[in-house]
Amino acid sequence: MKTLENQIIEEYEKKVLSPEYREKFDCYFHKLVEYNKMFNLTSILEEKEVFLKHFVDSVIGEFLFEKNKSVVEIGSGAGFPSLPLKIVREDLSFDLVESTGKKCEFLKIIVDNLGLKNVNIHNARAEDLAKDPLYREKFDFCTARAVARMNTLSEYCLPFVKKGGCFIAYKGDSDEEVKQSQRAFSLLGGKIKEVYDYDLFQEGKRSLVVVEKRESTPQKYPRGNGKERKNPL
Repeated sequence: MKTLENQIIEEYEKKVLSPEYREKFDCYFHKLVEYNKMFNLTSILEEKEVFLKHFVDSVIGEFLFEKNKSVVEIGSGAGFPSLPLKIVREDLSFDLVESTGKKCEFLKIIVDNLGLKNVNIHNARAEDLAKDPLYREKFDFCTARAVARMNTLSEYCLPFVKKGGCFIAYKGDSDEEVKQSQRAFSLLGGKIKEVYDYDLFQEGKRSLVVVEKRESTPQKYPRGNGKERKNPL
């Protein structure tokens, strides 16, 4: 377990607010507020909080994604962490998986308005798409934020990751979840590589949980029909 110092968090805040990226983040913020009533995207709408709790928090994990790699995001919602990461890392390609059609509409609006390239949006359930040979074990990285507990989330995410790649989960205080998920990691072909803890300017403990894909995920996973949540591994 490692701790990201406040100085590092401040550097990411400066990056989001820098002239190089500020215009795109401003546009993202205004579209988020504009479409929130229709699409029910977030309960956080005050500008400073959006920049801190959504934008800065998303890009904090940037250092974990190697250059020119492919990333799939599960449960994209309003696009966190994927789209803030894409804004600051044009070299990464993203596939966003979201089961709610209206949220997919919003994601397309952001991608189009910001002119983001190499971003694909899938209106699909992760447990279904993970069975498709076009997507199964095809990505260098999989990521997710505020979707489910780690043992459930791993079953959704690890089937997308190729051997040697990583699943990166954005979590709150993750200690207990990681302990409870060791069996799930093992069954799905993964192993904890590192956990990075940080404090987002006194907003509480957060973690970046990195799970390395060591072996292929058995074909029976994900199980589907809601078993991932009802009966976690």
